[in-house]
Amino acid sequence: MGAYTVNRPEEAAMGRLLERNMDNAAGAILRLAWLQGLLREEITALTWDRVSFLDHKVLLPGREAPMEEEMEEYLRRMYARWSRVSEYVVFSQRFRRPMQPQAISRAARRELDSEGQTAVRLIDLRHDYIIRQLQRHDAPYVARITGMEVRTLQLHFSEHIEADRRPTLRQSREAAPVDEFRLWKILQAEKDTAAGLALWLTWQMGLSGGEIVSLTWDRVDFDQNVLRLPDRAVPLTGTVRHALLERRERGGEDPHVLLSDNAGRPLDLPRLSRLTRTVLIRGGMDRITLGDLHRAAGRGGMEARLLELIRQKGAISRGDAMEALGVTAAAAYGVLRRMADEQKLVRVGGKYYLPGTVVPPAEQPAAIREYLERVGFAYRQDIAGVLHVGNKQCGVILKHLVESGELVQVRQKYYLNTPREAEAR
Repeated sequence: MGAYTVNRPEEAAMGRLLERNMDNAAGAILRLAWLQGLLREEITALTWDRVSFLDHKVLLPGREAPMEEEMEEYLRRMYARWSRVSEYVVFSQRFRRPMQPQAISRAARRELDSEGQTAVRLIDLRHDYIIRQLQRHDAPYVARITGMEVRTLQLHFSEHIEADRRPTLRQSREAAPVDEFRLWKILQAEKDTAAGLALWLTWQMGLSGGEIVSLTWDRVDFDQNVLRLPDRAVPLTGTVRHALLERRERGGEDPHVLLSDNAGRPLDLPRLSRLTRTVLIRGGMDRITLGDLHRAAGRGGMEARLLELIRQKGAISRGDAMEALGVTAAAAYGVLRRMADEQKLVRVGGKYYLPGTVVPPAEQPAAIREYLERVGFAYRQDIAGVLHVGNKQCGVILKHLVESGELVQVRQKYYLNTPREAEAR
């Protein structure tokens, strides 16, 4: 078997198409195929609960495709605007229903023809994505994120691998753990540069690259010590406040916070990515990018928000997490489950508690037995107080223990199921 015939699109033409189709189905189709590598059937079936902004991945049958920053920011905008209209990422805005595969092909064909890309098919956009990935990563990694077998990649794309391979970039882009001490040294060395400020804004404030390049001084509230972003307010840390004040004192007419060090002009996202990548490599963090820092900071920030909410409320549900984080039910459950797995939270029924504030599920039967051995019988609210859970949750726990035969319920009282206790009743 030979290599596929791939009619690769012109990058400039694709750039114009994406710019022209920012908020419609055609734009989503082109991006999902060219920037995310999805097949037509995957585009058709993709729903918002399969877009995990938490893990920065698109969850597809048999694979997980990582989202690059540009793709993620686009999908976030689409989600904010359209997710309440349709659960499908690509849908007919006119008829408010999912688009069929043939309609998706027609939409892509119409837009590609408009830029003279008449030989380029929708599948070519996915193949071009695969080729670009093979230029940066090894075949096993590309196979994992595209759902193709390594042997298939070698058979069908060997020509492109041979022609376009970049050996120095082929290692996996699985991010290494962030070395905070090494990063701190980089931040200190670069504290007066645009790259240094960008790293501070990402690592300490959780801003994405897109948010950094678009940040203007009218959104920096020094009186209230907060950044007022379009979708949220972010409290300023002392270090970032000091850095911003110093940069503000340098003056200038441009409203953008981040300007190039030499020309004093606003930076775009590609330029910012290159600047921060350069200083990170120079500081010995060659496997880390600005996006990696944003993802690490985002996860830490989400967990911090949930922990603070639990301290205020005593316990939270998945719905509380959804509202606090502004994410889907699946994403909120993913955060809570991971925090429980890492023993940062304790789950009791549908509620999540801080460790040490509630009796863990595995220890609940023993705690109830010990209490009833001392007092003889108890009401539900008494046992809820022992376990430090709500009455409703306690009711579920007691029901299971009664059904298993460990406890006996007589009206509203609970007893141990032992001959001695039965005789006393």
